[in-house]
Amino acid sequence: MKFNMKTLARTTVTLVVAGAAAFSAAAFAAELPGSGKTVRYAQSDSLGANYVVAQISIAALKELGYDVKLTTVSTTLFFQAAAQGDLDIATDVNFPQREPGFKKVEEQATIVGEGLIDGGGINGYLIDKKTADANNITTLEQMKNPKIAALFGADGKADLINCDPGWSCGDVVDFQLEKFGLKDTVNSIRGKYEALMVEAVARVRRGESIFFYAWSPSWMNKALVPGKDVVWLPTPFDALPETVPNKGSALVPGVSGCAGSADPCRMAMAAWNWNSVANREFIAGNPAVKKLVEQMSFPLATWSAWEQTISESGGSDSHVRKLAEEWIKDNKDKFDSWVAGAKVAS
Repeated sequence: MKFNMKTLARTTVTLVVAGAAAFSAAAFAAELPGSGKTVRYAQSDSLGANYVVAQISIAALKELGYDVKLTTVSTTLFFQAAAQGDLDIATDVNFPQREPGFKKVEEQATIVGEGLIDGGGINGYLIDKKTADANNITTLEQMKNPKIAALFGADGKADLINCDPGWSCGDVVDFQLEKFGLKDTVNSIRGKYEALMVEAVARVRRGESIFFYAWSPSWMNKALVPGKDVVWLPTPFDALPETVPNKGSALVPGVSGCAGSADPCRMAMAAWNWNSVANREFIAGNPAVKKLVEQMSFPLATWSAWEQTISESGGSDSHVRKLAEEWIKDNKDKFDSWVAGAKVAS
């Protein structure tokens, strides 16, 4: 049998190159911090812009090599599952409202990062700007005046759209109505918040008076723009129930659309945020996940825009994924920098 030395040489070179390429690909895969690992990721059962952030987070985790299993569960149940090691992380835990529940599991779970909303969010009371301007209403305390209160209700008392029954924000509102001396002139309306607010938007469009509690970022701030359609009413003093920790002064600077151009504007409470909470053992063993979450945050306006489009579309899974994909495409440099930073974390 005769050997063709040139053919043998070419074959050898081809095998070496192919082998090197295969080795390089395997080495690259092995270098990914999430290779062979699964993240049991939780999102709350309250649909909103937080679902878009979850999809962006999941996309980044997959870039890091992780498999991701997504579970939708109430925050209360997430705390229990995270403490037991049955779920790993959630990025949509509302603080300070959820702090009492978190305190019960903080030996097993920990807060990761500084929050997903740049600068945090705000909560407070709003009325339509038309009524505010016509009657020189610049503070919530003026609702003590029966003549002012009667402008916002049919029975001589102001009807205040409050949060859903069971929502912690509604407990804050009811507590404050008592503390601010408004129980005799204000009715707290606690029903299905989204439905009540759809009607509130329609009433403002018809030129009617409206009084409601809200937060930002939210779809409401796009449908009823503070400073244009509605104004925030400053509260008279800080007041929170014992179940809601005080995270600082409710005086918040730079609030757009605060009545009377007040700055700072005293809101219902200090700034709040969507925070990430993770099982301590999981996050200690996955520094890449920790670094990724610590880098992530989004402008308040971005959150509000997501909230509005979800409200208008019904928030289907496909629409939420599309919003996340569009954000990643439009912010590729930032997204890639988050992933790159997480890859080198140790």
